[in-house]
Formats: sequence, C-alpha cells, structure tokens
Amino acid sequence: MLKNRLALSLLPKISQWVCKQCNKTISRLMSSFYTDYDSNHIKLSPFQRVLLGSGSSLTSIYDPSRGDMIAIFGETTGDAALNYMRNKMSTSPEGQEILNEKPRINTKTVDFAALEALPENTLGKVYYDFLKTNEVTPDSRLPVQFIDDIELAYVMQRYREIHDLVHAVLKQPTNMLGEVTIKWVEGLQTRLPMCITGGLFGAVRLRPKQRLMYVERNLPWAIKTGLTSEFLMNAYFEKRWEQTLDDFYREFKITELQ
Repeated sequence: MLKNRLALSLLPKISQWVCKQCNKTISRLMSSFYTDYDSNHIKLSPFQRVLLGSGSSLTSIYDPSRGDMIAIFGETTGDAALNYMRNKMSTSPEGQEILNEKPRINTKTVDFAALEALPENTLGKVYYDFLKTNEVTPDSRLPVQFIDDIELAYVMQRYREIHDLVHAVLKQPTNMLGEVTIKWVEGLQTRLPMCITGGLFGAVRLRPKQRLMYVERNLPWAIKTGLTSEFLMNAYFEKRWEQTLDDFYREFKITELQ
C-alpha cells in the first residue's frame, strides 16, 4: 500500500517531466536553428581557438568591413559573455520563451510584406523601412560555426539576427558613427569582447566632424542607454511588430537620441 501511495504521489511530477521533455523535443524539431547548427558547426582545438581568436581580432580592428572576421572574433572569445547573456535571458519570461522556441529572423521566417503594411512608428514598420533605406537584408547574417554549446550558439545567432533591429529601434544608421554607437550599447549590455573592441577602436576611424558629434552626443547617450535600458536580447520582436516605438521605449527604458 505504501509503495502504491508513493507511486501515485510521484505520478504528477513524472507527468510534468515527460511533458517538459516532449515540449523540448517538439521545439527542437520545429526550429530551423538545430539543423543549421548541425550542418555548420566546426569543432576547434584550444590552440586553433586561440589562433583564430587572435588573428580575427587583429583583422577586425584593421579592417572593420570584414564581417567574417568579426563573426569569428565574436565566437572564439565570447564564451563568458554568452553565458552572461543566456542567464539574463533565462531570468526573463520573454527571454526564456526565446531560448525555448529559438525563433529565426530572415526572409523565410518573417513576412516582410506584412511589416511594410503596418502603421508608421510600429516596430515592424520601422524595421522594414530601415532595411529598405539601408539596402540591408536579414539573410546576410552568418551562421554560427565555432561555439560548441548549442544554447550559447543560439544566443550568438540571436544577437546577430536582431542587430539590425537594434539599429532600427535606436534610429542609428549603418555608417561608421551609427555602428560605433550601437557597439557601445551592445557592448555594455552583452559584454561581448567584439562589441567592446568595436566601440573602442571604431571611433578612431571617424571623420573629424563625426568624432565631435560622437564625443559630445552619441557616446554619452550610448553609455547611458547601454547601462540603464532593459536587456534588448529579451525582446521577442517577432511578437511585437505592431507595438509602437514610443511604447517600446517606455517599456525598455530607452530615451531617444536627440
């Protein structure tokens, strides 16, 4: 009798565990990320990781247009930051939902015709206009290759795929001044070495007029935004397309750059 009672008392917990595992399996099957990760992942030895990390960092500083080197730099030096980012996401219901569902942002997963039709000043419309104005495509984001932990690999992929969204939401162009400004916000929020390096060394390439604007206007705003706004990685943008930018700013404690 005692054994039967014990078994019955454990049934709800066992059922919960089974459901949780089933949900994880379904989520994995539905997400394209797992397939992409399996086909692109490359295992590195410690020596290869150090070599790639140091080489890509120097190349990135010398030539910021090398997106492939910046991507490698981020992947080979970002473990601590990615763990921090995952922990920040897991403490937020919305961030945890993103981690569970692993959504992707590209032309196959997002209906851009629907975004174009949205009212002005909504997140979706702002994002669509940004891509069109700057002639940018979300399909240009490179797949993660050198991160062994699949959860951390997704966090990096998500960071890449919302990068243009952060540009759009914060109203920063894709020129050097805009990129350096965004890198400061991202660096302070994510702690990724590549973002911090980009913020520090990218300013050197600014033209005199841009540098003055950067020091007096953009940098103070970027530092404040990076330190005081809510964690942007926790924004499930795909479920917020119709949200107004003003409402998003209030929710995420963002002040528009004047």
